[in-house]
Amino acid sequence: MNVNQVIKRTNYLDWPEYFMATAFLAAMRSKDPITQVGACIVNGKNIIVGIGYNGMPNGCSDDKFPWQKSKDKLTTKHTYVCHAELNAVLNKNCTDLYGCTMYVGLFPCNECAKVIIQSGIKKVVYLSDKHSYKAETIAAKKMFDVAGVTYEPFSPKNKKIVIDFEEIDWNNMQQCDFSPNKDEVDVLENSLEPLHISGDSNANQ
Repeated sequence: MNVNQVIKRTNYLDWPEYFMATAFLAAMRSKDPITQVGACIVNGKNIIVGIGYNGMPNGCSDDKFPWQKSKDKLTTKHTYVCHAELNAVLNKNCTDLYGCTMYVGLFPCNECAKVIIQSGIKKVVYLSDKHSYKAETIAAKKMFDVAGVTYEPFSPKNKKIVIDFEEIDWNNMQQCDFSPNKDEVDVLENSLEPLHISGDSNANQ
């Protein structure tokens, strides 16, 4: 083995960490001041096919509809907000979601469970099950069990995944020995003579 050979990074994200991190990043788009949830749908080839977060329906102003919780059905956010799971399914970029896996911050409620089952998703990976005692969560699990949708908790390898836009210094990145820098590429391009092709070439004769 060449001692100067460049080897791959070893501190990269594995697939589950990447997908759950994507769900958490999506959650940062939510306007909900109480709970921010994101969902990421992945197919069998580890390709993301849908992302969503909880928010008001399209055309319903974030400033005019309620964000608070209330016993009054007309003044509580639960009557209006679309959950992350629903939005991820509706935002799919493929024909169908059969056999896909959903990564989501909170265990789905009963209404989202219906959408997940109907969409063909076969596995749910969740981080928190803090509402496990609620009837909505119990009903969701009951439907998943009967419909053959498996679910499992996510065990993160990293407690934090930081996105730092200054972490990669594109202007001062070290080039590999065999990679020319920009100045060398410019010199090489300027040294090349243009190729002239004659219109009466006899090459095909």
